[in-house]
Amino acid sequence: MNAAPTASALPPVLRRLSPPLTALAAVAVPAAYVAVVDPNTPGHYPDCPFLTATGWWCPGCGGLRCVHALTHGDLTGALHDNAVAVLLFGVLAVLWLRWGWAALTGGPPPRITVGGRRWALIALLVLVFTVVRNSPVGAGLAPPLV
Repeated sequence: MNAAPTASALPPVLRRLSPPLTALAAVAVPAAYVAVVDPNTPGHYPDCPFLTATGWWCPGCGGLRCVHALTHGDLTGALHDNAVAVLLFGVLAVLWLRWGWAALTGGPPPRITVGGRRWALIALLVLVFTVVRNSPVGAGLAPPLV
């Protein structure tokens, strides 16, 4: 009987591609679940504790609905549910593509550095998004109540 090939027995390109493909699977499986189990139907997912405690939409509220909309090709609905999540998913997709390309071609994986100023800017943008989506002006940025 032949044993399963070890990681070192795989061709070099497959060995290099295994980390990005594993990361893709780790994201695709839960996304597929959210695609099938609609978060717009009450009772499938727990309520947001921040929303329950404060009555305010947190920056992540609508994230599952956003993923559901994206998996069904509804970009407008996804942006309405959580615009920051759509932006984050886009950035993560570009970073994953760069990582996959580097693995495919044998280049070094991309380095990402986020200094203190950038973290502060990101935190400020998330805070502004949270405040605006909870104000009458930004009601279009808040997901619908379920």
